[in-house]
Amino acid sequence: MELAVYNIKGEDTGRKVVLNDEVFALDLNEGNAEHTVYLDVKQYLGNQRQGTHKSKERSEVSGSTRKLGRQKCGGGARHGDINSPLLRGGGTVFGPKPRDYRTKLNKKVKALARKLALTSKAQDSQIIVVENFTFDAPRTKDYMALAKGLKLDDKKVLLVMPEADRNVLLSVRNVPNALMVRAMDLNAYTVLNNDAIVMTEDSLNQINEF
Repeated sequence: MELAVYNIKGEDTGRKVVLNDEVFALDLNEGNAEHTVYLDVKQYLGNQRQGTHKSKERSEVSGSTRKLGRQKCGGGARHGDINSPLLRGGGTVFGPKPRDYRTKLNKKVKALARKLALTSKAQDSQIIVVENFTFDAPRTKDYMALAKGLKLDDKKVLLVMPEADRNVLLSVRNVPNALMVRAMDLNAYTVLNNDAIVMTEDSLNQINEF
């Protein structure tokens, strides 16, 4: 597959780049393709969770342990102390406890999921290649000019750079619907969670070697 190369003004340079079929042209209808992407996205989202949720159980609630009423002949259900989950202000039954949501996934599975995600974006014509560029200073309007030139100013955009570029990062950081990542940090969730992917030529060269 070939794609046209644009400059930062959104103009076609007349040049084309080749996408590696082993990365951008996999079979999405293969039996385990969808499940492979699911496993990688599930792991990524799980690894973002802090797992610090906690509710107090009966033994942890602050309150008197005095028995509220007599065992029999009370005319109703038997109650223990005021910390009972049946009473207002009592403990929680089977409430959440701190836990680690991190899971492990085979590196080959993660790499395959990333390729499948890139293939999906390539088939949907949501990948745009631009010339290598940088900004002289951190200016959000410079990125907005780039997005407007590519007609992406109203879409959620993933900007892929070959290396960490401070000026570009700071220019993109304040834009709610834009995210900048390094090519080596791409994963299935980040790729799929955007309307368009803008990558530089050097970034594409790195991705073609995945």
